[in-house]
Amino acid sequence: MQTQIRQEKGSTNAQNIERNSQSTTLAPTSRLQSLDTLRGFDMFWISGGDKFIHVLADVTGWGWSLILAEQFTHVYWNGFHAYDLIFPLFLFLAGVSTPFSLGSRLQKGVSPNQLIRKVVQRGIILVLLGILYNNGLFKTEWATMRYPSVLGRIGLAGMFAQIIYLYSSRRTQYIWFGSLLIGYWLIIQFVPVPGCGAGLITPECNPATYLDKTLLPGRMYNSTYDPVGILSTLPAISTGLLGIFAGNLLLTNEQTMPKSRKALWLALSGIICLGTALLWNTVFPINKILWSSPFVLLTGGFSLLLLALFYTIIDVLNWRRLTSFFIVIGMNSIVIYMIGKFIDFRYTSNALFGGFLSFFSEPVQALGSVVATIAVLWGFMYFLYRQKLFLKL
Repeated sequence: MQTQIRQEKGSTNAQNIERNSQSTTLAPTSRLQSLDTLRGFDMFWISGGDKFIHVLADVTGWGWSLILAEQFTHVYWNGFHAYDLIFPLFLFLAGVSTPFSLGSRLQKGVSPNQLIRKVVQRGIILVLLGILYNNGLFKTEWATMRYPSVLGRIGLAGMFAQIIYLYSSRRTQYIWFGSLLIGYWLIIQFVPVPGCGAGLITPECNPATYLDKTLLPGRMYNSTYDPVGILSTLPAISTGLLGIFAGNLLLTNEQTMPKSRKALWLALSGIICLGTALLWNTVFPINKILWSSPFVLLTGGFSLLLLALFYTIIDVLNWRRLTSFFIVIGMNSIVIYMIGKFIDFRYTSNALFGGFLSFFSEPVQALGSVVATIAVLWGFMYFLYRQKLFLKL
């Protein structure tokens, strides 16, 4: 399998399978517009939406904008802000798409052994793209490069979640989900760290940080830890599995489960995840850096609620007029994540709109510059979309 930019030849009918003597009536369905829209909504916030919020808070000083701007920052250690949801939501959505892609091929008689090569290659390619994103092209100072990455986490966690999906029954998938979360908690809580002992969950003293310092080549995110290191990949697999569970639900035949009921189950599942996360937080903190087990459930709960909301609006009520803006982004999510690293869209937007904006006050110029940059980036993505050019892994 090669990474290629090719033309999208139309929506694909997708079905899921129930394996190991389990039977479920499945619905052939076209590509979920709500899924692409939510993915685009997610990526929008790291492609300029967050900057708009921060600039708005800076130039206005409005109380609500300051509160919102704080939510668009990462929590240093324990705790949670809305900005911490962007990464796990993307991984969750990758899981949701799995039954639509792999499940449809399994339903057509393709064996898991025939699909495993593509799954593994996709994971490796994302790891390599993450290294490229971190270090740039033709970087050869191997000892000082950073190897863990957001794309690498998505690639590895998504790969293992898909392998579990291919070779496990539904029941076994749920067992994997719970075992990874509980097992990771037990490791963090009870495995002693040299010089620290067991039970400490600080940036310097925890098994995940110790393992990364011991085994990771090159440099870490900072001198203390790497937020996408080795051990914390384990609970991230559960984030992908939770998305797979949601995808299985959405693929259920409408005669068995109407769309409105699917949305309700997604919402109820999200609420259950949130409640469990808050309870677990009393003994195991919600922590993005460690990707702690309650962090998986908290972000999974919000992801399920967002999916239920978008699915209800777009696929149940069929309100689709405002989806195009986000779909253009969501259909090329890997491209929009990487492109800003290599192309300065702010320079282009200033060349196009800087003269016009100079007639306005400084606050308007600051906000206008961000909006112009988003517009130029979106225009580039729209060109790819209109030409049906999508990065396929």
